[in-house]
Amino acid sequence: MQFPLNPPQREAVRTIAGPLLVLAGAGSGKTRVITAKLAHLVAAGTAPEKLLAITFTNKAAREMRERADKLLAAEGNGDAAKKVTIATFHALGLSIVRREAKALGLKPGFSIFDPNDLESIVAELVATTDRARARKAQWKISQWKNALVTPEAALATAADADALAAARAYVRYADTLAAYQAVDFDDLIVRPLALFERDAERAAHWGSRYAHVLVDEYQDTNPAQYALFRRLVANAAGFTAVGDDDQAIYGWRGATIENLGKLAEDYPDLKVIKLEQNYRSSVRILRSANALIANNPKLHDKKLWSDLGTGDTIHVAPAEDDEAEAESVAAAISAHRFEHRGAWGDYAVLYRGNHQARAVETALRAENIPYTISGGQSYFERAEIKDIVAYLRLVANDDDDPAFIRAATTPKRGVGETTLARLSDVAAAHGCSLFAAVFEPAFRDSAQPRAREVLEQFCAVINDLRYRAPREPAGRLIDELVRLIGYEDYLLATFDKKDAASRAQSVRDFVAWLSRKGEADSKNLLELTQMIALITLLDGRDGEAADAVHLSTLHAAKGLEFPHVFLIGVEEGILPHREAIDAGSIDEERRLMYVGVTRAQRSLHLSYCRARKRAGGRVDCAPSRFIQELAQEDLRYRGAPLPPAEAASEREAGAARLKALKAMVAR
Repeated sequence: MQFPLNPPQREAVRTIAGPLLVLAGAGSGKTRVITAKLAHLVAAGTAPEKLLAITFTNKAAREMRERADKLLAAEGNGDAAKKVTIATFHALGLSIVRREAKALGLKPGFSIFDPNDLESIVAELVATTDRARARKAQWKISQWKNALVTPEAALATAADADALAAARAYVRYADTLAAYQAVDFDDLIVRPLALFERDAERAAHWGSRYAHVLVDEYQDTNPAQYALFRRLVANAAGFTAVGDDDQAIYGWRGATIENLGKLAEDYPDLKVIKLEQNYRSSVRILRSANALIANNPKLHDKKLWSDLGTGDTIHVAPAEDDEAEAESVAAAISAHRFEHRGAWGDYAVLYRGNHQARAVETALRAENIPYTISGGQSYFERAEIKDIVAYLRLVANDDDDPAFIRAATTPKRGVGETTLARLSDVAAAHGCSLFAAVFEPAFRDSAQPRAREVLEQFCAVINDLRYRAPREPAGRLIDELVRLIGYEDYLLATFDKKDAASRAQSVRDFVAWLSRKGEADSKNLLELTQMIALITLLDGRDGEAADAVHLSTLHAAKGLEFPHVFLIGVEEGILPHREAIDAGSIDEERRLMYVGVTRAQRSLHLSYCRARKRAGGRVDCAPSRFIQELAQEDLRYRGAPLPPAEAASEREAGAARLKALKAMVAR
């Protein structure tokens, strides 16, 4: 259902000059405000190519693009929609790095390394075979980069042995990636910033490129993203930052709520507009959400309200243990759906940590209830897709050693560990990539003739595809590549018939998708390869929503809504998490609870365990302090007597339900 703009929304849309902060509460229609503002700016005479809207996930960017396209088309500006830039921070950063590749010392086909590519590189820099230690150092380097901490500063402030090892790795990290002609995800933000810092001409160019910049989920920005945002609005006539300090839940990955305060400091004439009318939830749900979040300190006070009716009482149910809790939730969903004749997709089970899903999955399967899990394996994480993508990465950038190793050994072509070790020695001695080392005389003289011949043929295929990539359709080239390397034959020889057929179909689907994407976006194979690296960044699995109960962590559920929400494990030590309790940092945990509460449209069910099974024993649990911070008059605790008026209402409702069930049976 579409709503007309309410007065604060209308004011936010029509304020086009100067800096503007829109404090958009949960369910207050912020995406509609952003898209309406894009249309209003175009109608007011702003050239569409001078408009930029930034968000955080590919899904959010797609939704915003679809809405903007429809709105601009309805107002007779259909052509303008294609000219407006709507992108994630990282996709925008990629476009800047592409255009400034030469100034950044990169060739056009540079690679984007994902965390899996980087793990072995960081492990080598830290000199460890311990994967956990390597990942910890990798995460620390990422945190430093996002906080704009230089390697020298990191080294000077390292507080313990692990931090010191990570800082020493950080000092050599950039040079290591440069040798591969590669960047990581963080580089897509920090490398443009470094360029703008040292090159005033490039900074002025990008600072005057956009007339108005809109950024969604502003509270989720980290210091590097905020610095890039400031560079891009340097000469803009105005900007619009849309966010909600009550939903700032990504501090663990570098986002800082302090950016809301900085915005007012850096732009003293900042105008603030609050969106407080909620179009999602009932009055009872919002009353509890407001009561909960009132316990946090506020930069800007706001209270959500709704005219969608009082709504259902919020249910609070204790359970003996996690298995009993899961079974109770499954039974409640099954009964509620039968009674209300709803869809499985109307229900969500939300939790603080992924480990909590296991018991729920078991209980749902026992009840034959279909379910889907948010954040499942990405399509692009499948082994067969990663195999093909390794070839594409190598076509784009022959300095990409991780891609070379995967492509050269899949399918098996007689290149073993001994040959690769010799090739690695030659590459190290000559300061070149593995690909280039294939053609070094030292390798030709020392390698087995058959292995050398195979690698030379392999490199010839890659070189041929690289030459043709800018000139021929991407779909045709990748289809030819899959046939040339005999990939489907390899699958049949390696996996059982059913698994091989499934993987082969997955590859065919990928080739077809790339072909369509290349045609639709006018991108060649090299450009598509860089795009693939960003597709799953901060996103879960893509695809059409199935009619199934949605299982999700609270972090992954942000931005979603469901008619009926079951929030489980609302206990001390889980929500709030024990680490936050120990650190005395409860505020972000409270915001996480607030996000969970405000996902619910019509009914909200909270549960906690009296004990949990851990390490073969049982640990006593206590209900979360957050339950007591909700509006107590709107809670119904299982087993507690009802007030007389509510008891009478329940009897009437029960009689009506019984009558309806009898009618269903009679039919």
